[in-house]
Amino acid sequence: MSDSAAPKIAILLATYNGAACLQEQLDSLAAQSMAPALILVSDDNSADDTRDIVRAFGQANPALTVQLIDGPCDGAAQNFLWLLRHCPDWVDYAAFCDQDDVWLPDKLKRGVRALREDAAPSDMLLYCGRSWECDADLNNRRLSRGARRPAGFRHALVQNVAGGNTMILNHAALDLVRAASHEPRKLVVHDWWVYQIVTGAGGRVIFDDAPLLLYRQHAGNLIGANRGLEAKKRRLRMLVSGRFRRWNTVNISALRASAHRLTEENREVLRLFARERNRGLVYRLWMLWRTGVYRQGLQGTLSLYLAALLRRI
Repeated sequence: MSDSAAPKIAILLATYNGAACLQEQLDSLAAQSMAPALILVSDDNSADDTRDIVRAFGQANPALTVQLIDGPCDGAAQNFLWLLRHCPDWVDYAAFCDQDDVWLPDKLKRGVRALREDAAPSDMLLYCGRSWECDADLNNRRLSRGARRPAGFRHALVQNVAGGNTMILNHAALDLVRAASHEPRKLVVHDWWVYQIVTGAGGRVIFDDAPLLLYRQHAGNLIGANRGLEAKKRRLRMLVSGRFRRWNTVNISALRASAHRLTEENREVLRLFARERNRGLVYRLWMLWRTGVYRQGLQGTLSLYLAALLRRI
Protein backbone atom coordinates (compact mmCIF):
# COMPACT_ATOMS: atom_id res chain seq x y z
CA MET A 1 0.00 0.00 0.00
CA SER A 2 1.42 3.40 -0.96
CA ASP A 3 1.44 6.25 1.50
CA SER A 4 -1.18 8.09 -0.58
CA ALA A 5 -3.57 5.16 -0.91
CA ALA A 6 -6.65 5.04 1.28
CA PRO A 7 -6.07 2.27 3.82
CA LYS A 8 -8.40 -0.70 3.57
CA ILE A 9 -9.42 -1.47 7.15
CA ALA A 10 -11.51 -4.40 8.31
CA ILE A 11 -13.28 -4.30 11.67
CA LEU A 12 -13.65 -7.82 13.09
CA LEU A 13 -16.68 -7.81 15.39
CA ALA A 14 -17.60 -10.92 17.41
CA THR A 15 -21.16 -11.02 18.74
CA TYR A 16 -23.27 -13.20 20.99
CA ASN A 17 -26.53 -12.03 22.58
CA GLY A 18 -25.25 -8.46 22.50
CA ALA A 19 -28.45 -6.61 21.60
CA ALA A 20 -28.49 -4.49 24.76
CA CYS A 21 -25.35 -2.51 23.88
CA LEU A 22 -24.61 -3.32 20.26
CA GLN A 23 -26.30 -0.33 18.63
CA GLU A 24 -24.10 2.16 20.50
CA GLN A 25 -21.01 0.31 19.36
CA LEU A 26 -22.14 0.11 15.74
CA ASP A 27 -22.94 3.82 15.74
CA SER A 28 -19.42 4.55 16.99
CA LEU A 29 -17.98 2.48 14.12
CA ALA A 30 -20.01 4.49 11.61
CA ALA A 31 -18.72 7.70 13.19
CA GLN A 32 -15.02 6.88 12.70
CA SER A 33 -13.02 9.70 11.16
CA MET A 34 -11.25 7.08 9.01
CA ALA A 35 -13.95 4.87 7.56
CA PRO A 36 -13.48 1.09 7.50
CA ALA A 37 -13.65 -0.75 4.19
CA LEU A 38 -15.39 -3.72 5.83
CA ILE A 39 -17.24 -4.46 9.06
CA LEU A 40 -17.19 -8.25 9.37
CA VAL A 41 -19.55 -9.56 12.06
CA SER A 42 -19.40 -13.17 13.25
CA ASP A 43 -22.40 -14.08 15.37
CA ASP A 44 -22.49 -17.18 17.59
CA ASN A 45 -26.17 -18.01 17.08
CA SER A 46 -27.54 -15.20 19.24
CA ALA A 47 -30.99 -15.76 20.71
CA ASP A 48 -31.79 -12.04 21.03
CA ASP A 49 -32.05 -9.28 18.40
CA THR A 50 -28.31 -9.08 17.68
CA ARG A 51 -28.55 -10.27 14.06
CA ASP A 52 -31.50 -7.99 13.29
CA ILE A 53 -29.60 -5.01 14.70
CA VAL A 54 -26.59 -5.79 12.50
CA ARG A 55 -28.75 -6.18 9.38
CA ALA A 56 -30.65 -2.94 10.10
CA PHE A 57 -27.37 -1.12 10.66
CA GLY A 58 -26.07 -2.27 7.30
CA GLN A 59 -29.24 -1.12 5.56
CA ALA A 60 -29.13 2.26 7.31
CA ASN A 61 -25.47 2.80 6.36
CA PRO A 62 -25.17 1.88 2.66
CA ALA A 63 -21.77 3.59 2.42
CA LEU A 64 -20.36 0.91 4.73
CA THR A 65 -19.82 -2.71 3.76
CA VAL A 66 -21.29 -4.80 6.57
CA GLN A 67 -21.06 -8.58 6.30
CA LEU A 68 -22.72 -10.94 8.79
CA ILE A 69 -21.48 -14.54 8.99
CA ASP A 70 -22.31 -17.51 11.21
CA GLY A 71 -19.80 -18.00 14.01
CA PRO A 72 -18.33 -21.31 15.21
CA CYS A 73 -20.41 -21.32 18.42
CA ASP A 74 -17.38 -22.33 20.48
CA GLY A 75 -16.75 -19.34 22.73
CA ALA A 76 -15.44 -15.81 22.22
CA ALA A 77 -11.80 -16.73 21.55
CA GLN A 78 -12.73 -19.14 18.76
CA ASN A 79 -15.14 -16.59 17.32
CA PHE A 80 -12.31 -14.09 16.92
CA LEU A 81 -10.11 -16.77 15.31
CA TRP A 82 -13.02 -17.47 12.97
CA LEU A 83 -13.08 -13.80 12.02
CA LEU A 84 -9.36 -13.87 11.28
CA ARG A 85 -9.82 -16.84 8.94
CA HIS A 86 -12.64 -15.07 7.11
CA CYS A 87 -10.89 -11.72 6.84
CA PRO A 88 -10.14 -11.15 3.13
CA ASP A 89 -6.57 -10.93 1.91
CA TRP A 90 -7.04 -7.48 0.32
CA VAL A 91 -7.30 -5.89 3.79
CA ASP A 92 -4.41 -3.64 4.85
CA TYR A 93 -5.33 -3.46 8.54
CA ALA A 94 -7.62 -5.45 10.81
CA ALA A 95 -9.10 -4.19 14.09
CA PHE A 96 -10.73 -6.46 16.67
CA CYS A 97 -14.00 -5.19 18.07
CA ASP A 98 -16.08 -6.15 21.12
CA GLN A 99 -19.86 -5.83 20.96
CA ASP A 100 -20.42 -3.70 24.06
CA ASP A 101 -17.77 -0.96 23.88
CA VAL A 102 -17.97 2.48 22.27
CA TRP A 103 -15.06 3.58 20.09
CA LEU A 104 -13.76 7.15 20.19
CA PRO A 105 -14.03 8.83 16.76
CA ASP A 106 -10.30 8.83 15.93
CA LYS A 107 -9.53 5.27 17.05
CA LEU A 108 -8.85 3.88 13.58
CA LYS A 109 -7.09 7.02 12.36
CA ARG A 110 -4.68 7.06 15.33
CA GLY A 111 -3.90 3.40 14.92
CA VAL A 112 -3.33 3.40 11.18
CA ARG A 113 -1.22 6.55 11.40
CA ALA A 114 0.99 4.93 14.05
CA LEU A 115 1.30 1.72 12.03
CA ARG A 116 2.24 3.55 8.83
CA GLU A 117 5.02 5.64 10.34
CA ASP A 118 8.55 4.35 9.69
CA ALA A 119 7.34 0.84 8.86
CA ALA A 120 8.39 -1.36 5.97
CA PRO A 121 5.63 -3.50 4.39
CA SER A 122 7.27 -6.66 5.76
CA ASP A 123 7.26 -5.42 9.37
CA MET A 124 4.80 -7.31 11.58
CA LEU A 125 3.17 -4.65 13.74
CA LEU A 126 0.53 -4.76 16.45
CA TYR A 127 -1.03 -1.51 17.64
CA CYS A 128 -2.91 -1.26 20.93
CA GLY A 129 -3.54 1.27 23.67
CA ARG A 130 -5.47 2.38 26.70
CA SER A 131 -9.19 2.76 27.29
CA TRP A 132 -11.67 4.52 29.51
CA GLU A 133 -13.00 1.95 31.97
CA CYS A 134 -16.67 2.73 32.59
CA ASP A 135 -19.67 1.31 34.36
CA ALA A 136 -22.55 -0.31 32.48
CA ASP A 137 -23.96 3.15 31.61
CA LEU A 138 -20.57 4.42 30.39
CA ASN A 139 -20.19 6.67 33.45
CA ASN A 140 -17.55 6.82 36.24
CA ARG A 141 -14.72 6.76 33.73
CA ARG A 142 -11.21 5.81 34.76
CA LEU A 143 -8.17 5.53 32.50
CA SER A 144 -6.82 2.00 32.18
CA ARG A 145 -3.24 1.22 33.10
CA GLY A 146 -0.48 2.08 30.68
CA ALA A 147 2.59 0.04 29.77
CA ARG A 148 5.41 0.83 32.21
CA ARG A 149 7.82 -1.62 30.60
CA PRO A 150 8.27 -2.39 26.90
CA ALA A 151 6.00 -4.91 25.26
CA GLY A 152 7.69 -8.05 23.94
CA PHE A 153 7.65 -11.83 23.97
CA ARG A 154 9.29 -12.17 27.39
CA HIS A 155 6.47 -10.10 28.79
CA ALA A 156 3.75 -11.73 26.68
CA LEU A 157 4.58 -15.16 28.11
CA VAL A 158 3.36 -14.16 31.57
CA GLN A 159 1.09 -11.13 31.07
CA ASN A 160 -1.05 -9.45 28.43
CA VAL A 161 -0.68 -5.72 27.90
CA ALA A 162 -2.61 -5.64 24.62
CA GLY A 163 -6.37 -5.39 25.09
CA GLY A 164 -8.08 -6.99 22.11
CA ASN A 165 -10.66 -4.22 21.86
CA THR A 166 -7.84 -1.74 21.14
CA MET A 167 -5.81 -3.95 18.75
CA ILE A 168 -5.09 -3.17 15.10
CA LEU A 169 -2.87 -5.47 13.02
CA ASN A 170 -1.01 -4.41 9.91
CA HIS A 171 -1.08 -6.68 6.85
CA ALA A 172 2.07 -8.65 7.71
CA ALA A 173 0.88 -9.33 11.27
CA LEU A 174 -2.59 -10.20 9.98
CA ASP A 175 -1.10 -12.74 7.58
CA LEU A 176 0.82 -14.29 10.48
CA VAL A 177 -2.07 -14.67 12.91
CA ARG A 178 -4.50 -15.71 10.20
CA ALA A 179 -2.19 -18.60 9.24
CA ALA A 180 -1.46 -19.48 12.87
CA SER A 181 -5.15 -19.39 13.83
CA HIS A 182 -5.60 -22.95 12.55
CA GLU A 183 -2.94 -24.38 14.87
CA PRO A 184 -3.91 -24.05 18.57
CA ARG A 185 -6.52 -26.41 20.01
CA LYS A 186 -7.47 -24.09 22.85
CA LEU A 187 -6.84 -20.49 23.92
CA VAL A 188 -7.25 -18.59 27.17
CA VAL A 189 -8.27 -15.44 25.30
CA HIS A 190 -7.61 -14.40 21.71
CA ASP A 191 -5.83 -11.13 22.42
CA TRP A 192 -3.20 -12.66 24.71
CA TRP A 193 -2.48 -15.29 22.05
CA VAL A 194 -2.19 -12.64 19.32
CA TYR A 195 0.23 -10.66 21.49
CA GLN A 196 2.32 -13.81 22.07
CA ILE A 197 2.36 -14.93 18.43
CA VAL A 198 3.21 -11.52 16.95
CA THR A 199 6.02 -10.79 19.41
CA GLY A 200 7.20 -14.41 19.37
CA ALA A 201 7.61 -14.25 15.59
CA GLY A 202 9.69 -11.08 15.90
CA GLY A 203 6.94 -8.52 15.41
CA ARG A 204 6.74 -5.21 17.24
CA VAL A 205 4.07 -3.69 19.44
CA ILE A 206 3.12 -0.02 19.30
CA PHE A 207 1.41 0.94 22.56
CA ASP A 208 -0.58 4.18 22.42
CA ASP A 209 -0.77 5.92 25.79
CA ALA A 210 -4.00 7.67 24.75
CA PRO A 211 -7.45 6.17 25.45
CA LEU A 212 -9.10 4.74 22.34
CA LEU A 213 -12.55 3.66 23.50
CA LEU A 214 -15.08 3.42 26.30
CA TYR A 215 -14.72 -0.04 27.87
CA ARG A 216 -18.02 -1.01 29.42
CA GLN A 217 -17.74 -2.98 32.68
CA HIS A 218 -20.64 -5.25 33.57
CA ALA A 219 -21.41 -8.78 34.70
CA GLY A 220 -21.18 -10.12 31.16
CA ASN A 221 -17.56 -9.11 30.57
CA LEU A 222 -15.28 -12.11 30.07
CA ILE A 223 -12.37 -10.32 31.70
CA GLY A 224 -13.06 -7.00 33.36
CA ALA A 225 -10.92 -4.12 34.51
CA ASN A 226 -7.77 -4.93 36.42
CA ARG A 227 -7.93 -2.20 39.07
CA GLY A 228 -8.83 -1.66 42.71
CA LEU A 229 -8.66 -3.70 45.90
CA GLU A 230 -11.15 -6.31 44.74
CA ALA A 231 -9.19 -6.82 41.54
CA LYS A 232 -6.00 -7.34 43.58
CA LYS A 233 -7.76 -9.91 45.76
CA ARG A 234 -9.09 -11.65 42.66
CA ARG A 235 -5.62 -11.84 41.12
CA LEU A 236 -4.16 -13.25 44.33
CA ARG A 237 -6.88 -15.91 44.50
CA MET A 238 -6.26 -16.70 40.86
CA LEU A 239 -2.57 -17.21 41.52
CA VAL A 240 -2.93 -19.29 44.69
CA SER A 241 -5.69 -21.45 43.21
CA GLY A 242 -3.46 -22.37 40.29
CA ARG A 243 -5.50 -20.61 37.60
CA PHE A 244 -2.50 -18.57 36.45
CA ARG A 245 -0.52 -21.79 36.10
CA ARG A 246 -3.35 -23.42 34.14
CA TRP A 247 -3.49 -20.40 31.85
CA ASN A 248 0.26 -20.71 31.26
CA THR A 249 -0.21 -24.39 30.42
CA VAL A 250 -2.83 -23.54 27.78
CA ASN A 251 -0.67 -20.74 26.36
CA ILE A 252 2.41 -22.97 26.17
CA SER A 253 0.45 -25.63 24.29
CA ALA A 254 -0.84 -23.03 21.82
CA LEU A 255 2.63 -21.59 21.27
CA ARG A 256 4.18 -25.03 20.78
CA ALA A 257 1.62 -25.65 18.04
CA SER A 258 3.04 -22.61 16.24
CA ALA A 259 6.66 -22.95 17.38
CA HIS A 260 7.92 -22.98 13.79
CA ARG A 261 6.69 -19.40 13.46
CA LEU A 262 8.74 -18.13 16.42
CA THR A 263 12.25 -16.76 16.17
CA GLU A 264 15.03 -19.10 17.27
CA GLU A 265 15.67 -16.95 20.34
CA ASN A 266 12.03 -16.97 21.38
CA ARG A 267 11.69 -20.71 20.82
CA GLU A 268 14.52 -21.16 23.32
CA VAL A 269 12.81 -18.82 25.81
CA LEU A 270 9.61 -20.83 25.44
CA ARG A 271 11.48 -24.14 25.83
CA LEU A 272 13.17 -23.03 29.07
CA PHE A 273 10.01 -21.50 30.50
CA ALA A 274 7.94 -24.59 29.73
CA ARG A 275 10.50 -26.99 31.18
CA GLU A 276 11.79 -25.21 34.26
CA ARG A 277 8.36 -24.17 35.58
CA ASN A 278 7.77 -27.85 36.37
CA ARG A 279 11.04 -28.42 38.23
CA GLY A 280 12.22 -27.59 41.75
CA LEU A 281 12.27 -24.17 43.38
CA VAL A 282 15.87 -23.34 42.50
CA TYR A 283 15.25 -24.19 38.85
CA ARG A 284 12.07 -22.11 38.77
CA LEU A 285 13.82 -19.07 40.18
CA TRP A 286 16.78 -19.62 37.85
CA MET A 287 14.33 -19.77 34.95
CA LEU A 288 12.95 -16.31 35.74
CA TRP A 289 16.49 -14.92 35.62
CA ARG A 290 17.64 -16.94 32.61
CA THR A 291 14.63 -16.28 30.37
CA GLY A 292 14.13 -12.69 31.47
CA VAL A 293 10.34 -13.00 31.58
CA TYR A 294 8.69 -10.07 33.33
CA ARG A 295 5.39 -8.47 34.26
CA GLN A 296 4.43 -4.80 34.45
CA GLY A 297 5.18 -2.88 37.64
CA LEU A 298 6.51 -3.85 41.07
CA GLN A 299 3.34 -5.65 42.08
CA GLY A 300 3.40 -7.69 38.89
CA THR A 301 7.04 -8.61 39.45
CA LEU A 302 6.38 -9.67 43.04
CA SER A 303 3.42 -11.79 41.95
CA LEU A 304 5.59 -13.52 39.36
CA TYR A 305 8.16 -14.50 41.98
CA LEU A 306 5.41 -15.56 44.36
CA ALA A 307 4.03 -17.80 41.62
CA ALA A 308 7.46 -19.33 41.18
CA LEU A 309 7.85 -19.88 44.92
CA LEU A 310 4.45 -21.58 45.19
CA ARG A 311 4.91 -23.61 41.98
CA ARG A 312 1.98 -21.77 40.47
CA ILE A 313 3.79 -20.39 37.44
